[in-house]
Amino acid sequence: MGKFYAIKRGRKPGIYTSWETAKRQVAGFSGAVYKGFSDRASAEAFLAGNPAVKTVKTAPRQKAAIIVYTDGGSRNTGNVKGGNVQTTDKAAWAYRIQAGAKTYQGTAGQYGATNNQMEMTAFLEALRQLYKLKLNEQRIQVISDSRYLLDSIQKGWLKGWADNGWRKSDGAPVKNQELWRAILQALDYFPKLELIWTKGHNQEEGNEFVDHLLNETMDQMK
Repeated sequence: MGKFYAIKRGRKPGIYTSWETAKRQVAGFSGAVYKGFSDRASAEAFLAGNPAVKTVKTAPRQKAAIIVYTDGGSRNTGNVKGGNVQTTDKAAWAYRIQAGAKTYQGTAGQYGATNNQMEMTAFLEALRQLYKLKLNEQRIQVISDSRYLLDSIQKGWLKGWADNGWRKSDGAPVKNQELWRAILQALDYFPKLELIWTKGHNQEEGNEFVDHLLNETMDQMK
């Protein structure tokens, strides 16, 4: 059975069965309110304002001029005790940059990557795009649901790993070194970067958008 996308606030509110079409109604639309459902009845209840259906909300925070959402995911078939990501497992990353009235987004898929690798890649690709747009010296908020990514940067672990020859305090080599090196280098170009954690799958519009975007990318991978 297909999915139903209910757009309560967007360019053209209504119910859509194609995420590609629904996305055009909310991408770059300030205050967009939408949600995906597995059946039409739930989608209609959402549009009707049924209190039993949660609405999209934005995490309370003072907004910067540039807001960035990043997300990564992996459909890990080995995600069991003792299991590992398989080389055939789909993974993807996505970002969305809101700079005034302009919106930029990016996404790509990869096989055999972990969730953490995709979270890191989304963040790195967003920074690269911001730099290309010459926005890197502006005040920027990057919002992610990855504690692994944010804690490593905000708690000083990343800098400590670099100073320690990319080894942890117990001597073990740091995983994902290539990505961490690139991130560390990129951060030097962003003097006013603010990192914010948000709870994933909690109906925050920007986070939901990039989650849909990366899942759409994985759906299209053969």
